[in-house]
Amino acid sequence: MINWKALDNIPLLFYILALKTLLLCLAFAGVKIYQSRKVEEALKKEQAERRTRLAQQPQELIDNLKED
Repeated sequence: MINWKALDNIPLLFYILALKTLLLCLAFAGVKIYQSRKVEEALKKEQAERRTRLAQQPQELIDNLKED
């Protein structure tokens, strides 16, 4: 036999399920944003170091020519 009283709670359960799904989606989106920002910072740092090295190379060549 079906317990009809239990069916009264179905709309509430759907709202809870929808809220849980929304919270999980927002959490995953937040993690993805955090990860992408972290990767972007590392890339910018690497590019800055590369620019610094490239800027120092001509100066080192000039210094080496002066020593000879």
